[in-house]
Amino acid sequence: MSDTNDTPQTEPVRDDEHMQWVSWLRAAAPYVHLHHGRTFVISFAGEVVADRTLLNHLVMDVSLIASMGVRVVLVHGSRPQIETLMELRKLQGRFHKGVRITGPQELECVKEACGETRFDIEAAFSQGLPNTPMQHSRVKVVSGNFVTARPMGVIDGVDYLHTGLVRKVDAESIRDLLSRGNIVLVSPTGFSPTGEAFNLTTEDVATAIAVAIHADKLILSVGVEGVRVKGELQQDLTAQRAQSLVDNKEVDDEDIFNLGFALRALKGGVDRAHIIPYALDGGILTELFTHDGVGTMVSTENMESLREATIDDVGALVKLLEPFEAEGILVKRPREKIEREISHFTVLEHDGILYGSAALYPYPEAGIGEMAAVAVHPDYQGAGDGDRLLRRIEQRARDAGLKRIFVLTTRTAHWFIKRGFEEASVESLPVEKQRMYNWHRRSKIFIKTL
Repeated sequence: MSDTNDTPQTEPVRDDEHMQWVSWLRAAAPYVHLHHGRTFVISFAGEVVADRTLLNHLVMDVSLIASMGVRVVLVHGSRPQIETLMELRKLQGRFHKGVRITGPQELECVKEACGETRFDIEAAFSQGLPNTPMQHSRVKVVSGNFVTARPMGVIDGVDYLHTGLVRKVDAESIRDLLSRGNIVLVSPTGFSPTGEAFNLTTEDVATAIAVAIHADKLILSVGVEGVRVKGELQQDLTAQRAQSLVDNKEVDDEDIFNLGFALRALKGGVDRAHIIPYALDGGILTELFTHDGVGTMVSTENMESLREATIDDVGALVKLLEPFEAEGILVKRPREKIEREISHFTVLEHDGILYGSAALYPYPEAGIGEMAAVAVHPDYQGAGDGDRLLRRIEQRARDAGLKRIFVLTTRTAHWFIKRGFEEASVESLPVEKQRMYNWHRRSKIFIKTL
């Protein structure tokens, strides 16, 4: 570079689109590290394969996450392909409780449809699309007879014939193929030890595989946005809450169907189950690499460790918050104030040790709430507990009918920005909070729309 002033100095152009991309990539980086080396089982409907655009998007996204070191098992559906073949052969589909009854003629359609569907998927993975994650990629997709099946039998007097259930999964073979960098593709069919073929439910196959290979995630890519309760999309559900929704029929039949498999996976040892819409371009990427995601995540949270505070927690809360208050990270709260406001607090506890906290102070007339007293003991930081507290506070706010939450912070602005908060002015706060604002402390204000 010239040392003289002859060369005009120009600032690099940083347009909004450029900075948005940079911000997204930086925000996604922790999830890239988190997912590296993990195993995901993804099921998707036959409608995805029938739509060339949806299929190409899926292939590009799966190829991308595989290139990041994620081990992927894909389980495809084939219902529309089966329906097309049955129409050509003038066969009438028979269903009971949403499950196809597969007779000998229907089974021939199933075999042909699954074969064609698998062929189309493998072909899509073989194309080198320019300017996409597929360019210069060497994606290897391997299929095989990994599933042993048994007949579903007779239920409510209805014989399901060649419709079956998963009996056993060849987990060792799948894990071996994954360890060698392959994407494993599985069709919703299975065979008995005597060679009899069965038509299986896509979600049943995906769930059984996820449990058998000890997958970290089961991702159900379905025809709905996620689980809705009274019209509201549920971003996060604990297994306990999901089971309650199913038992009490608080959700529709489609959600009950999807949650049934999600709960089965969690009970089998899978850490997380995600229900996301297949029609959303980039839905899998958004769910995996952003804080809020797009669908519904069901997790096995230990309800004894994440709970609402009681008066018995006051002493432990004071002890937890004191170091943060001494450093000026949190505003000092006298013991008497915590006692009066204990119902606002959510706490994290492990083996009787209270190690995390957050509080929600609602302003119902303004439709907003304040998230405050956010603290995780230094010995427990870095394990995602701050995110757990944030999700719980967000859920408490939604349950209270609030549309937004805000925080005041002097040290942790970046943490909140990465989680969807946007900087705001004092005038954005409820009037009551504006009067209480400490101009000497000059905390930054961030607001998030729920």
